[in-house]
Amino acid sequence: MPINKVLVVDDSPTERHFLSEILTKQGYQVIMAESGEEAMEKAKSQKPDLILMDVVMPGLNGFQATRAISRDDETKHIPIIMCTSKGQETDKVWGMRQGARDYLVKPINPDELLRKIAALR
Repeated sequence: MPINKVLVVDDSPTERHFLSEILTKQGYQVIMAESGEEAMEKAKSQKPDLILMDVVMPGLNGFQATRAISRDDETKHIPIIMCTSKGQETDKVWGMRQGARDYLVKPINPDELLRKIAALR
């Protein structure tokens, strides 16, 4: 399944802008969410082909949102790549256990991000 529409979930406007710039330059359509709750709602309403999920956010964190999205029949087919400052191996293992397909530690390297997206196709 080709990836065209990407949902970027991060409570930082700077991080959302940074990821959006990388993706739009590559021709992806970008939707944004500022929280785990908004990510779950947009995953259902906008049907993105991929979700880039931050972990540390107020309210529902990225682990909780990933778990909810990856276990919901309507959204479980959407791959999720966690993009977070939480770089411990235990965080990565936990993120993958919640349903993430991949895990990137901030600061995000644009080339690495694009490689991981291409690998999902």
